[in-house]
Amino acid sequence: MNIVILSRNAELYSTQRLVDEAQKRGHSVEIIDPLKCDIIIEKEKPTIYYKDRYLDYVDAIIPRIGASITFYGCAVVRQFEEMGVFTIAPSDAITRSRDKLRSLQRLSKAGIGMPKTVFTNYSRDVEEVISYVGGTPVIIKLLEGTQGLGVVLAETKNAAESVLEAFNGLQARVIVQEFIKEAKGADLRALVVDGQVVGAMKRQGKEGEFRSNLHRGGSANIIKLDEDELNLAMKAAKVLKLPVCGVDMLQSSRGPLLLEVNSTPGLEGIEAATHKNIAKAIITFIERNRK
Repeated sequence: MNIVILSRNAELYSTQRLVDEAQKRGHSVEIIDPLKCDIIIEKEKPTIYYKDRYLDYVDAIIPRIGASITFYGCAVVRQFEEMGVFTIAPSDAITRSRDKLRSLQRLSKAGIGMPKTVFTNYSRDVEEVISYVGGTPVIIKLLEGTQGLGVVLAETKNAAESVLEAFNGLQARVIVQEFIKEAKGADLRALVVDGQVVGAMKRQGKEGEFRSNLHRGGSANIIKLDEDELNLAMKAAKVLKLPVCGVDMLQSSRGPLLLEVNSTPGLEGIEAATHKNIAKAIITFIERNRK
């Protein structure tokens, strides 16, 4: 097959692993910067032009669309879909997953457990907002934040008030979430491919850090998920219609609680922690669906 990886950085671990595994299995692979694609909209002939050629020979795409280029990146994915090209992440599903509020609304309606969450329109009644999630400490998250950026732990009412006022002053949209103390600064990442969990790790924040992101100095170890955790991960992926995704959750006294679903999960941390070939699982998923 002719496989295109939509990525702005060919040197990234995840991109290189996908190239390696695709080539090992005899496929032709290209890395293409989605921002350098021209979308040509024409009656009954949607096409994409890249550098000096039309991309009319592509069988499947692997979107590695960063949050900062979601709009144009998804437009490129959508154009490939209109051309009949298989994608491991549909454009609508990427857009849905990037909107934290929309995702949480959809997932909560599907019966998936999550920390108590409040979204308000720049509310000045901070005390009321905090009471909705059970009091301080609380987590305050930017709706557009990634890799732990834009996530603040407010331990007191005064701290929460200051943070919310600062975000409100910047007209930044935020959600306020219950702090799950028993998680102890750790979370779980399940990697779902074709509706099944193919690897899972427990990420632990460094000393004094409530965020467990590996980009922020956290550590990761392989973990065997229990039945509830497996079901939550697979159901979340199904609800958001993401065949390949990373599902983040917390262990709590009332069972696993969903944090978010990542439509472009990194492979480096989970392959290192689990010693599983996640990149190969993604390529074989494409093979099964694009014969």
